[in-house]
Amino acid sequence: MAKILVTDGMDKTGVETLKALGHTVDEQFYELDALKEKIGEYDCIIVRSATKVREALIDIAAEGNLKLIIRGGVGVDNIDVKYAESKGIKVRNTPKASSASVAELAIGHMFSLARHLYISNVTMRNGEWNKKQYKGIELGGKTLGLIGSGRIGLETAKRAYALGMKVIYINHNQHTVEGPYTLVSKEELLAQSDFISLHIPFIKAEGATIGEAEFAQMKDGVYLVNCARGGVVDEAALIAALDSGKVAAAAVDVFEAEPTKNEALYTHPKVSMTPHIGASTAEAQKRIGEEIVDVVTEVL
Repeated sequence: MAKILVTDGMDKTGVETLKALGHTVDEQFYELDALKEKIGEYDCIIVRSATKVREALIDIAAEGNLKLIIRGGVGVDNIDVKYAESKGIKVRNTPKASSASVAELAIGHMFSLARHLYISNVTMRNGEWNKKQYKGIELGGKTLGLIGSGRIGLETAKRAYALGMKVIYINHNQHTVEGPYTLVSKEELLAQSDFISLHIPFIKAEGATIGEAEFAQMKDGVYLVNCARGGVVDEAALIAALDSGKVAAAAVDVFEAEPTKNEALYTHPKVSMTPHIGASTAEAQKRIGEEIVDVVTEVL
């Protein structure tokens, strides 16, 4: 049976299932130097966002027993995947588990922006009664542009369509997906959308998907939602677009650096924020645990 290290937390049911299958499971977060000393002892490491598995750590792991790295979530940008695989270490994630929870957060942020929920909560706690300032809009009848039509993008599309939104989308290969949604060009999406929601990975070599040039192509008063990855939206360009009024308001769950230190962003009165909680539901964490068990059983 395998010796498994869980560094960033995992659903208790999943942990107990692994133990019941005969595996040894250690739940312990290690800072990098300490992790370098310990990682070679384990057959498998399970991480979320906090632990970064880079080349130097992989070199040490490859000299020890490590056979499998599992990311409890969708994105694997905190793991040097190709390098790990070149060393004979398999890398897996849990792509299905959190789709619904991230989609619901994106829709929740849209409501928050449309009805000023994010800022009215703040001002009312300050004793202000700004009823006349918070005239909102309805989501029904608006056009939602989805950048990315994978599992999370499609779950977002289903919910938006049920609310009466028109859904247009682009994806990496510009391939069509099933449903009452319209594939368009990037230029068309930027020009036509009332709301834009991103559901794509961050590819460091390519940089931000939304920057100054893309904001310039958008409608005046557009709403932007990023529950994908920090870096896919250029934060400096976003702040400039908010200040100019090009973007009416933005919702951000992910940041270029986490925890974010971008004071201009987190104090901006037109920004709704959450601390990278897209997958943070009881249901999603249970499904992630179940997927992890399946991966461990298959690979080890």
